[in-house]
Amino acid sequence: MSEAQPLLDGVAMSAPQIEDADIEAVTEALRSGTLGLGPRAEAFEVACAVVAGVRHGVAVSSGTAGLHLIVRALGIGAGDRVATPSFTFAASVNAFMYEGAEPVFVDVEPDTGNIDPAALDAVGGDVSAAMVVDVFGHPATWDGLTEVVTRHDMRAIDDSCEAIGATWRGRRCGSFGDAGAFAFYPNKQITTGEGGMIVTDDEGLARRCRSLRNQGRGAMGSWLDHEALGFNYRMDELSAALGVAQISRLDAFLEARATVARRYTERLAGLDAVRSPVVRPGVRMSWFVYVIRLDPVVDRDRVLRSLADRGVPSRTYFPAVHLQPYIRERFATREGSLPVTEDLARRSLALPFHNRLTEAQVERVVEALRGAIDEQASLRR
Repeated sequence: MSEAQPLLDGVAMSAPQIEDADIEAVTEALRSGTLGLGPRAEAFEVACAVVAGVRHGVAVSSGTAGLHLIVRALGIGAGDRVATPSFTFAASVNAFMYEGAEPVFVDVEPDTGNIDPAALDAVGGDVSAAMVVDVFGHPATWDGLTEVVTRHDMRAIDDSCEAIGATWRGRRCGSFGDAGAFAFYPNKQITTGEGGMIVTDDEGLARRCRSLRNQGRGAMGSWLDHEALGFNYRMDELSAALGVAQISRLDAFLEARATVARRYTERLAGLDAVRSPVVRPGVRMSWFVYVIRLDPVVDRDRVLRSLADRGVPSRTYFPAVHLQPYIRERFATREGSLPVTEDLARRSLALPFHNRLTEAQVERVVEALRGAIDEQASLRR
């Protein structure tokens, strides 16, 4: 079953909101005859730059591709060490490992799951860059992080692949550090099917990324002139057309997701074994997923199975990257090195979440969760 496919009773883990305007936009792109490197990708770049509050957008084939190109354009590579949270999707780490850089995993804040500025400061003299993730759509603590990055003369990348439209104290995610990246997979706030966007105020970096995404071609050269080793990381016009249509409704989508999140939080308030997500003051949350934390006495895997038996999908979010097999084998990372991250990884559970999840469906999910937790409690007595 695909991630966005609804179960028979209509409770889906995630689902993109595709409307007639989206279908018409893609159809117009098909009829135009220009399916790549065209005006729709350029229009989507402008729209994403506006959302991030920066001057440049560079459309790419995925959020991972965007992060990778930023790393390459900044010259991060073999011999460099990059500070990164482990409580994230593996792509955050893979993006600089592709270039031969080594991860330095740092712990996260217990309330948000975002990188801890104090932990970053502790390794500041040993790293040349930081991959900062706005986890689950909640901005990282950017005032503290910016001070640390500046003092240690680090490069900083804003992995905002889960946080388009979020703001930290009035400043927009994607605008922090040297550059940021958004992602548009079908479970994200807006979708292009597959796709991503680099956003930055650095004109030179944007120019390098445009070249690198297009096989290293220069802006003024002929089609077969290559100024650098590049990649095929372009966004096609069909994806961009869908992106332009979707981003025009971004605020409405974020409001709908905030409503679903609020319903969950209100209904979960009576469950002592559950902690709802924290949203700090001064934050505009861009809800990507709704991830709860279970009390340590609760067996999360048994809850997962019990919810599935009740017809409710759920997911673990996130397994710690530093304990993934390919990382442990290469860097000899070990359990116990990041206590906050490992605790969150053991206790976190994502509930069904998307724009159109109804009040009745939220109620059903919460009642199923209540039943799963009560079932365990009765066994412990």
